[in-house]
Amino acid sequence: MTTVEERTQAAKTATGTKPKNEPKIKRAGVHADTGPQSAAAPSPFPPIEDYAFLSNCHTGALVAPDGSVDWMCVPRFDSPSIFGSLLDRGAGNFRFGPYGIHHPVARQYEPGSHVLTTTWRTPTGWLLVRDALTIYPRHEEDKSTPHTRPPVDEDADHLLVRTAVCISGRVEVELICEPVLNYGREPATWQLVGDNLKVAEADGTGFRMRLGSDMKLGVEGDRVRGRHVLEEGQGTFCALSWREDGYTPPDYAEATARLDATGHFWRAWLANSRIPDHRWREMLQRSALTVKGLTYMPTGATVAALTTSLPETPGGERNWDYRYTWIRDTTFTLQALHWLNMDWEADEFMQFVADLEPADDGSLQIMYGIDGRRELPESFLDHLTGYAGAAPVRVGNAAYNQKQNDVYGAVLDSILMHTRRSQRLPRRLWPIVQSQAECASKVWRNPDQGIWEARGDPKHYVSSKLMCWVALDRAAQLADVRGDPKLAAQWHETAEEIRADILSRGVSDKGVLRQHYDTDALDASTLLAAMFNFLPPSDERLRATVEAISEDLTEAGFVLRYRTDETDDGMSGKEGTFLICSFWLVSGLATIGETQRARDLMEKLLRIASPLGLYAEEFDTETGRHLGNFPQAFSHLALIEAAGRIILSEIVQEIS
Repeated sequence: MTTVEERTQAAKTATGTKPKNEPKIKRAGVHADTGPQSAAAPSPFPPIEDYAFLSNCHTGALVAPDGSVDWMCVPRFDSPSIFGSLLDRGAGNFRFGPYGIHHPVARQYEPGSHVLTTTWRTPTGWLLVRDALTIYPRHEEDKSTPHTRPPVDEDADHLLVRTAVCISGRVEVELICEPVLNYGREPATWQLVGDNLKVAEADGTGFRMRLGSDMKLGVEGDRVRGRHVLEEGQGTFCALSWREDGYTPPDYAEATARLDATGHFWRAWLANSRIPDHRWREMLQRSALTVKGLTYMPTGATVAALTTSLPETPGGERNWDYRYTWIRDTTFTLQALHWLNMDWEADEFMQFVADLEPADDGSLQIMYGIDGRRELPESFLDHLTGYAGAAPVRVGNAAYNQKQNDVYGAVLDSILMHTRRSQRLPRRLWPIVQSQAECASKVWRNPDQGIWEARGDPKHYVSSKLMCWVALDRAAQLADVRGDPKLAAQWHETAEEIRADILSRGVSDKGVLRQHYDTDALDASTLLAAMFNFLPPSDERLRATVEAISEDLTEAGFVLRYRTDETDDGMSGKEGTFLICSFWLVSGLATIGETQRARDLMEKLLRIASPLGLYAEEFDTETGRHLGNFPQAFSHLALIEAAGRIILSEIVQEIS
């Protein structure tokens, strides 16, 4: 294991960073000598899709194939990182595995769980490592991450537990824990506790952690290190704690028990879901577990992804912080949760939405913090190299103060879906129905930044108008449920006015839905017309739109959001194909009756999942690499929705 300085220099060399005495050439995604950077360029950074995702529903971790935790923020998803090697090879990591061996034989999740198992072969033996952010019965108040939702029987343990057992021969195990707090700014200061050399504590600004193990530990500068030889059948463990009481398991048996309890929690949760006995069952299960793993249990919010600033363009500037809740995700989240029979999680999410503070005009923002906070100011972490040289690294997201008119439809579609499921409209949700319907009525004629949060000039995006139609259409149905026919008629009339405007100004001469009113460019977001029943499946304009996107907005069969040379999004550089858009095309094809084409594309998308069944935001068709923040909730939500449409059509065909 190299030092911090050595890893940082290696990262900068591999990513094209010039030494201080050489001139710098700053072009996003371009190296002066080699042109655009490839997603598969040699780099000390592991491929994004090779990371394993751990979660305790308060925070998450990414584990590299070599056994190093390269990303973890504590105590919650949007806290500063303590391990940040994902974004700079010198920003902290935590490795636990065989000494001198960095390529495992196999990695997999224990079935139905977020417990990771890694099998290693060394010259002298075989080793099995288990990793988890543990979940355990909780009886006291959680002061690390206070709850606004009712407490549950089992909750985050605020422990990262790792065990190793020698299953053949003998293996030397190595532990290196080198956190660098506050996004790689502040090395931890360690000291050993007690006389047995098996517990170490670290302090930082406003933060304390404890590392416990049954192997002897030593402090080397800013890191803790341990080495121990295991004979066949012997095991060892380590556990990192950020609990208020500093608790760590006292022995291997207790560490193993907490891992077992965590696996049991996930399997018991999954047992309550409705996942059909279908050939795609395993991918549906993994997607369900991923969405649940990206849920912040204390409030019911869901983060868009675990990470910040993983690049959409290799080496480029399209790097965003996704550790927040996007309101547009509500409808897709509710749709997936209800389809999976996860009604408790659906209700928790709706209660989070009900708690949110609206803007001054009564509208909900496009995004909020997972604690419901409204302001998410964006800043740059210039001291970090970025993943494979992709800069800047961002914390916060300036899009929170954008105006995006699709938010109203997302909220009201979710409330209607939830109301139908529970057969009642909760009293605390009706004021939201009224305010969002009124806001949509006022703004639908105005330009906005669109679903993709373009940082160019506002436009009359068709998908935004479409979602305003969804808002008024769903509001009218909710008013009927409420028993207010006058209000229902008023909102229905506005919905029809919006529909007429879209069909008059938002359709090209070829009968295809436009990106916005001033262009004939294509945009994958117009596939929402199929998913939200804006047009009937038999409508030729819907078919023409789906076919145009399938033929002219794809690379190797995968869908682009839009073509960057045709769209003023305020950024430079090309981007990869968007996985959510590709799953939307599956849904679109299924809607217009092209079931076999939908099935073929679905199978193609399932084949490009990561080795552990996860998806980032984008897929680079030239290199086969994933791009963007990881794992991406939206990608997994779209997978569930697309699979559901095809499975339903297959069931209907069987019984007809």
